[in-house]
Amino acid sequence: MAPEIVSVRGQMVKPTILTNNITSNRAYVTFLAGNGDYVKGVVGLAKGLRKVHTAYPLVVAVLPDVPEEHRRILEAQGCILREIEPVYPPENQTQFAMAYYVINYSKLRIWKFVEYEKMIYLDSDIQVYDNIDHLFDLADGHFYAVMDCFCEKTWSHTPQYKIGYCQQCPDKVKWPNNDEEFGQPPSLYFNAGMFVFEPGLDSYQDLLKTLKITPPTPFAEQDFLNMYFKNIYKPIPLDYNLVLAMLWRHPENVKLAEVKVVHYCAAGSKPWRYKGKEDNMQRDDIKMLVKKWWDIYEDKSLDYKKLVALNQGSDSEPINLQPLIAAAMSEAGAVHCFIAPSAA
Repeated sequence: MAPEIVSVRGQMVKPTILTNNITSNRAYVTFLAGNGDYVKGVVGLAKGLRKVHTAYPLVVAVLPDVPEEHRRILEAQGCILREIEPVYPPENQTQFAMAYYVINYSKLRIWKFVEYEKMIYLDSDIQVYDNIDHLFDLADGHFYAVMDCFCEKTWSHTPQYKIGYCQQCPDKVKWPNNDEEFGQPPSLYFNAGMFVFEPGLDSYQDLLKTLKITPPTPFAEQDFLNMYFKNIYKPIPLDYNLVLAMLWRHPENVKLAEVKVVHYCAAGSKPWRYKGKEDNMQRDDIKMLVKKWWDIYEDKSLDYKKLVALNQGSDSEPINLQPLIAAAMSEAGAVHCFIAPSAA
């Protein structure tokens, strides 16, 4: 039986620019490590959020090894940079699905960004193609994300893959009843490339405490977050995090024209590295989505523009209006959400 998905509907109200200095208590957040080319993904994400007229800033949690040059690039795109220290899991012999996954445990640091009441996390290989600010108005006390797909070979270590079971089509291949080898059906499992959460010091400290006694598993922090939040997880529609494998694994579930968030996580699909040589990368829909990403990345009109005004009087200091405008937009961006019951 298919799980019930939280119904997410909302209509953005056109913001009115206020003049009082109010700071936003909501923000998008992403994560960046090292001196590689993922900085391009963050730049693309910042420009994409601007294109859809988000009311909220983009915070980038950066590790100390992110070079100054990359930090300047991100600040020039209006990003708010927050340096964090790495987080590592307990040592063991776990073989991660991808070697670099180990550094992703550092994402747990974003729970200490308590100046924000609610945040939406987005991986740096994600692009937003429609406004999703209404997700901030989802009911508090839950962890919202899109269910993952178990059909790719990276899942070959799991019982789901061995059985042929996928939560995206649970009635196609059902979980075996009373099976001694595989046991009870697994809990709903989300993709951690995008999620809605509430920062908090108590949660942050408990996450780190729990990590110390939790053996690492192949999907690193994604497995850990699924374990930690399984009792409060509520799935939202795949339109909010389209994992590209869904296009060829479950095309019947995808309405591409309605997709708001695309996750370029399939092998060979990173737009800034795209060569079209890997499996499925010559599909027309993949080519279209890669081009769509580049159209935003190369659009200079989407570059951050610092708005400056002068106080009255010739000797006055310039005032940066950008934080005021962002805050005003957050105050004005009232949204109505209608929540359906969840099986989570």
